[in-house]
Amino acid sequence: MKMNDYIELVNEKLNEYIEIKYPENIFKSVKYTVTLPGKRLRPVMCLETCRMLGGEIEDALPTACAIEMLHAQTLIHDDLPCMDNDDYRRGKPSNHRVFGEAIAVLAGDALLTYAPQTITRYSKNLTPSKLVRVLNEYFKFAGAEGVIAGQVVDIESEGQNLDEQKACKTLEYLHIHKTSDLFQLSMRTGAIIAGVDDEKIAAVTEFAKTFGLAFQIADDILDVVSTFEEMGKTLGKDKEEGKLTYVSLYGLEESKCKLSCLFEKCHDIMEKQNFQSEIFKDMIESIEKRVGI
Repeated sequence: MKMNDYIELVNEKLNEYIEIKYPENIFKSVKYTVTLPGKRLRPVMCLETCRMLGGEIEDALPTACAIEMLHAQTLIHDDLPCMDNDDYRRGKPSNHRVFGEAIAVLAGDALLTYAPQTITRYSKNLTPSKLVRVLNEYFKFAGAEGVIAGQVVDIESEGQNLDEQKACKTLEYLHIHKTSDLFQLSMRTGAIIAGVDDEKIAAVTEFAKTFGLAFQIADDILDVVSTFEEMGKTLGKDKEEGKLTYVSLYGLEESKCKLSCLFEKCHDIMEKQNFQSEIFKDMIESIEKRVGI
């Protein structure tokens, strides 16, 4: 399958899985952000990992969609005035600008539970042991040791005058959890559903962690050099609010060098593990083109 085929499949299932029912406002709010046009990188990576390792794409679809729901939850809460206070997401008004802050908070809360319900409700072909493993992965990366930890450190490091050593460690922790964790969740669950051994799961974890860090560096760079039309969100806020980013710590050119090195590592992992995926290669190439490396 090609990237657009995966995206269409995910979009179709997301629309199917999220029904508008009473009380309608919460489901409309949930569906609004989940179905905003996007690249669907995380669910695609789940599906492609499963395919690449010999599994059935259909078996991974509920989990892939649940991960996109979790990602949408992080975006809804990230945009809130008490967090990053952003009025736009993917070129459209942020959830709280459409539905109000209270409903936006509740929509994020709802997605945290609706996502694993989607896995249990629609994963008809997973054995009980696989289902438990997938759910454990979800709860780990969605919780206080996962993306929430990254968001906490992001908030606490804002405007702090950290020495270089402390800043480096904080930045790595922040971006491993705030960004890389969802890529790890995507690929690890895809591998678990495919039924591979722990060695292969460790390899896809390393790839996902590396890719996630590279993705965040690219995002930090694009916050400086891109436009609203390209990114669909307010740019320059990181610098304005004193956020700790790769560009603020290392500068633009050094950030590009770090990005290039991480993508080289991704290619090395693929070659060493014999991961045959044009999708992953295209993802890397697309980000490199956008950043200009």
